[in-house]
Amino acid sequence: MTTSPTPAKGNDFIRWVEEKSEVVMADLGDKFPPATVGVDALHAETSSQRIEEVLLGHELPDEELLEELAALEAIPPLSDEELARQALEDGGGDADPATPE
Repeated sequence: MTTSPTPAKGNDFIRWVEEKSEVVMADLGDKFPPATVGVDALHAETSSQRIEEVLLGHELPDEELLEELAALEAIPPLSDEELARQALEDGGGDADPATPE
């Protein structure tokens, strides 16, 4: 697909953004194909809905996912000291706490 790097006018820009969005959604759709089985069967082993399926429009968010997102938003942010402590405890890729990453 050939597109111009920058559109010239307002309406052209809107069309350009929509085309780019469609390309991105097509790429994501290939990586996360829509479910061909029922939602209950899809999440039977995980018992939770995948947010990718909701964001890609393959599923509607269920009550459990909405509650989980609300709970995550209610959590206070970590302090700088706590973030530093966690970073020092994490051994990183080599799992060596003596060389934190």
